[in-house]
Amino acid sequence: MPEKFDVIVVGAGPAGTACALTCARNGLNVLLIERGEYPGAKNVMGGVLYRQQLEDLIPEFWKEAPLERPVIEQRFWMMDKESVISFGYKGLEWAVEPYNNFTVLRAKFDQWFAQKAVEAGALLINETVVTECLVENGKVVGVRTDRPDGEVFADVVVLADGVNSLLSKQLGFHKEFRPDEVALTVMEVINLPKDKINDRFNLEDNQGCTIEIFGDSTKGNLGTAFLYTNKESLNIGVGTTLSSMIKAKLKPYELLDYLKNHPMVKPLVAGGESAEYLAHLIPEGGLRSVPKVAGNGVVVVGDAAQLVNAIHREGSNMAMHSGLLAAEAVIEAKKRGDFSETSLNSYREALYNSFIIKDLEKYKDAAHTFEKYPQYFKEYLPMMNRAASKFFTVDGTPKRDKQKEIIKSVTAERGTLRVIQDLYRAWKAVK
Repeated sequence: MPEKFDVIVVGAGPAGTACALTCARNGLNVLLIERGEYPGAKNVMGGVLYRQQLEDLIPEFWKEAPLERPVIEQRFWMMDKESVISFGYKGLEWAVEPYNNFTVLRAKFDQWFAQKAVEAGALLINETVVTECLVENGKVVGVRTDRPDGEVFADVVVLADGVNSLLSKQLGFHKEFRPDEVALTVMEVINLPKDKINDRFNLEDNQGCTIEIFGDSTKGNLGTAFLYTNKESLNIGVGTTLSSMIKAKLKPYELLDYLKNHPMVKPLVAGGESAEYLAHLIPEGGLRSVPKVAGNGVVVVGDAAQLVNAIHREGSNMAMHSGLLAAEAVIEAKKRGDFSETSLNSYREALYNSFIIKDLEKYKDAAHTFEKYPQYFKEYLPMMNRAASKFFTVDGTPKRDKQKEIIKSVTAERGTLRVIQDLYRAWKAVK
């Protein structure tokens, strides 16, 4: 290896690879360091990849990338113990190019994506742990790895080392995240024949479905579950904030088993063969948890910068776009020969002017509100299911009378004033 690189990127996930690819394409000498045996070996997400941000990097990527299914239907379930209220959207315009989003398996996709960076000129080194950033005179000048003679130097270090970024913590960019700022998600890949997936989810070949599940899937705690269709497997998972998990004394894998055996879910996964178990921390703190993202000789991207929209379950698209924005800032800094915090703050400015921070700003109070007021998940979702059951049961009662009974039962449980307060509080959190 050369004694010094233009850029060292720590972490070959979506954010790190997007940054490495863009820098390498623009002639920079890039080192991409991955701690896993290969890119994707240590990376976990539910499995939905959004098109636009990857297409900005690789036009018509769907013609060659190892994708599972284009998603043509998105369902949302409000779950009680023996029922769900289901709504969503299914559109065949999503079944044709350029598509909307896709299901993916990270172990396959991340290797392909990282190879694109290598083809552009980046040097990828796997099975290497970065133990700390090297700092001289207040500037990051490289990294120390767990390899013999493991010090490597660069003009800029890009931290894409995930939600629990020990490197940005070492630099003082953030303190230890609180339990209500991160969620623990457990996931299982279940092999199932293609024909069964198509039948159970009302799909044809090369059509996918995603189901986002709220309520009893987390036993009424703040969090969500999901069920996504791959070509010949399903991704099923569930996660809650660590604070909720601690308060309720939940065990992650017991929660996943509870979900798989729920009467609304069990028929969809029946007969499947477990292929893989995974667990991962996910940023949930939103805008208030975003750390310092630029310093002297260093920038922070993706999950390491807490760039996840928990409300819309968006992360990989934000990661890729932040990696692109960071690369653009690094390229301009290289032209100026200035890698100071002032110079690299152009990344922060671009980030805060992008959809990423604007969306996090919109939902900045949502996670805190639903964490602080557990009645939304524990009381209102079961109420909604009971109300739907009552309204749609044909028993000779006039529909107007049913509506009055439903409203009366809701206000009787919570009180009219409290219901109004709860509705207003929820509206403020997501408006």
